[in-house]
Amino acid sequence: MTTAERKHLDAVASLGCIVCHREGLGHAPAEIHHLKRNPETGVKLGMSQRASHFHVIPLCPTHHRAGGFGVAYHAWPRQFEANYGTETELWAEVQRRVEVAA
Repeated sequence: MTTAERKHLDAVASLGCIVCHREGLGHAPAEIHHLKRNPETGVKLGMSQRASHFHVIPLCPTHHRAGGFGVAYHAWPRQFEANYGTETELWAEVQRRVEVAA
């Protein structure tokens, strides 16, 4: 991992969960979620591929993996996106927040 990637991941994680912010729940410590689709090209990544360290969003454990159907991204991605917005929409908001914080 490069210094620039580490700096970006730290900045993203420091924002807290993007879904909790959108839902008015305040700041929640976040895990890094690598997107399943390149937000700039729309190309879906294969099973063994991982998104760039610049294509990430911050999610709390509940919204990332532990919240169950419709709450956690990894429990049911389509329902998560129907409830909270697509990964690309969330990524775009994260990019704006990181730029403002810089």
